[in-house]
Amino acid sequence: MKNPPVMDAVTRRWRAALFLFMLATGVSMASWVARTPAVRDALEVSTGSMGLVLFGLSIGSMAGVLVSGGLVRRHGGRSVIALGAGLLVAGLAVIAGGAALEVSAGVFGGLALFGAGMGLAEVAFNIEGAAVERTLGRPVLPVLHGCFSLGTVVGALAGMGLTAVRFPVGWHLAAVAVAVTAAGVWTVRAVPAGTGRAEADADAQDPGSDPGSGSETGDGQGTGGERTGGVRGQLAVWRDRRLVLIGLIVLAMAFAEGSANDWLPLLMVDGHGTSATAGSLTFMLFAVAMTTGRFAGGPLLVRYGPAAVVRASALVAAAGVALVIFSSSALLAGAAVVLWGLGASLGFPVTISAAGEGARPEDASARVAAVSTAGYAAFLVGPPSLGFLADHVGLRNAMVVVLVLLGGAALITRALRSPVPEREGPGTGAAASREDRPRTGADQPDLV
Repeated sequence: MKNPPVMDAVTRRWRAALFLFMLATGVSMASWVARTPAVRDALEVSTGSMGLVLFGLSIGSMAGVLVSGGLVRRHGGRSVIALGAGLLVAGLAVIAGGAALEVSAGVFGGLALFGAGMGLAEVAFNIEGAAVERTLGRPVLPVLHGCFSLGTVVGALAGMGLTAVRFPVGWHLAAVAVAVTAAGVWTVRAVPAGTGRAEADADAQDPGSDPGSGSETGDGQGTGGERTGGVRGQLAVWRDRRLVLIGLIVLAMAFAEGSANDWLPLLMVDGHGTSATAGSLTFMLFAVAMTTGRFAGGPLLVRYGPAAVVRASALVAAAGVALVIFSSSALLAGAAVVLWGLGASLGFPVTISAAGEGARPEDASARVAAVSTAGYAAFLVGPPSLGFLADHVGLRNAMVVVLVLLGGAALITRALRSPVPEREGPGTGAAASREDRPRTGADQPDLV
């Protein structure tokens, strides 16, 4: 068995930069969430009016997610990360100023900038992370997303502490903006230029290539000859049936994660009669479980393969959601949140990684961008829709939607099996899936 590539200094710095900035984005997001009550009090607005202010974050996030893939194909991941970092920092600064000056429109605008920066950077980071995985032959995306989860835990704890001592929210967010600026500058300098960029003259640079050829997907459809630039190219990747199934998996797993982020505290308070403090602590438990699952998942992926791991993850998450929905014990429901978090932790990063496998680098970037966009759309837009259903059936019963989606995802995880290119010589035969290949000690990843 061929040994994995040795990590050189450039790749090590590249990977470390991605880890650092994902940690910083997690801290920044949790810092805002933790200080939301303080911002509402500073603005002196009702809960309904605060909901309109928060809408700025949704608008900005979706705008950033939808345009990020195209910008990466045109300018490369590093340029998009730089733009996203700039917007994120500007958004934090505007939010801080709007809160200090008690201007609701300022906070709305700051959240729109912040969300746009997050959306741009998140998709670009997934493309960069998938490129690092291809370079190293080792899992990277689970740990990358684990850094974001770790950042949310750190940011939430810091926010709770600063809230307890009544530290001004404006100064808090301004300090976070300075820290994110430092992380962003170092990251942009460490990330190589051009990752994910679709070259118009790709065939001219590779005169020996066959324009009609390409790597094979799980159902035998070629992707290498697709043009990945423009709207037509973005839609063309979805003609691959395997990618459609991967997209459905990421929709379900992202929906499960986003539903906990949006509704878990309220689910415990309204659905199980706990205190607000207990609801917040339950969400913290979920975040810790997510972080643990992402950092510990790499060896499982190497040993069992992505299809088996995501299948088990979906079932574990479904068990946790079922206990939260149907258990009459608030204590048991709170403990089940650990299963929910552990199960949801690997779904998003593993499906994104699988989307880019079996394709040329330029095509892999388009596929990763497409699946990332679908996942973030489900994460941002799907869970809020549960609120409308909850008005009619209650929040606990509305969570049955999450349970059904997780069960459906567990049934189609075979799509995550990645074909191995056929090799000439006796005994090679048809391509085997990654899940079916034997693993040796040489395959074990250096995760950190």
